[in-house]
Amino acid sequence: MTDNAKLIAGLQTAWKQEISSARLYRELARRASASSQRDIMIRLAEAEERHAEKFAARLRELNSAPPEFRESFGARARRWLMLQMGTEAALRNAEAFEDDATALYENLAARETKEESRIAVRAMQTEEKAHSRLLGEMIQPPAPQARLDVMMKKEKWHVRGGGWIGQAIYGMNDGLGSVFGVVAGVAGATNASAAFVIVSGLAAVVANAISMGAGAYLATKSERQVYEAEIARERKEIQSDPEQEQEELALFYELKGFTADEARTLAARIAERPEQMLKTLVSEELGLSAETFPNPWREGMSAGAFTALGAFIPIVPFFFADGLPAVIASFIISSLAYFIVGASKVLATGGRWFRSGFEMFLVGLGVGIITYFIGTLFQVDVK
Repeated sequence: MTDNAKLIAGLQTAWKQEISSARLYRELARRASASSQRDIMIRLAEAEERHAEKFAARLRELNSAPPEFRESFGARARRWLMLQMGTEAALRNAEAFEDDATALYENLAARETKEESRIAVRAMQTEEKAHSRLLGEMIQPPAPQARLDVMMKKEKWHVRGGGWIGQAIYGMNDGLGSVFGVVAGVAGATNASAAFVIVSGLAAVVANAISMGAGAYLATKSERQVYEAEIARERKEIQSDPEQEQEELALFYELKGFTADEARTLAARIAERPEQMLKTLVSEELGLSAETFPNPWREGMSAGAFTALGAFIPIVPFFFADGLPAVIASFIISSLAYFIVGASKVLATGGRWFRSGFEMFLVGLGVGIITYFIGTLFQVDVK
């Protein structure tokens, strides 16, 4: 297929998906017991229909047309079964459809040849993310205490972690594992010659620290750029269509328990301050906050430094001893370090510290034993 044909096929697929989603929302609106939920479903259906019309207009520009919409018996049966399973199940499926739509829009934006159309697709992609978030909010238990109860049942212990701590633990684990394997293998191949082990170990320390630090920095920087691009798109949408963005904000407040009039009043007050409206929409629609953005330099330095620290541990005994005693000492302190790193993982992941530490201890011991005996198979004369 040519690029133009792929674009047309993608637009037709998106058009069908929007029509199908609009039908589902209208069906959910008919079945809704609460008027607030019914109004939200209708507005979501209208938004999907607007998207479909935009795709149809773009298809006409390309001398094509939307295909005739013939919903198959299987599609109708799936929707009927979904609705019979209850509103919550239907909303969960609708949320999945919205997530699929954002991926489809990503491909469409990449294929679009017209800048204006590309911007429109990006705007619709953001709206679909907002719809998915709206549906997720509707699925949650409405009362704060009920939501807290659900969370507490899922968590035996509440921990805070991640960020630079996670990078530090991961970096130390990676450095320790890779260099311990190098040290054990070289020791086995050279009859534990301290000079060879130190040189090869230090080379591995430097290589691993630079690799991990650079990788963490670039990954975090890319993530931050994605966040900033999302915020820039949201700012542009507020400038180009403030009424629609205000309506979306009002919908979020309705889901939080405000009446329709209260939600509209709150949204109108916030809309009087565009920057505050931007922060609120970014938080509600995308779950982003400038305060939670990771710092690329901090992440990179943390990962690199702790990788170097972990990687240096297996080499230490060879500065003070040679031969088998140095190998035994390296195995002991490296295995102990593995246990400490494994136990420290609970800071970021939760769980039982002893079990986590013991698992890492076994993994580290296995790495050392295997690489040491592999090294003995390739022994060299180092004299």
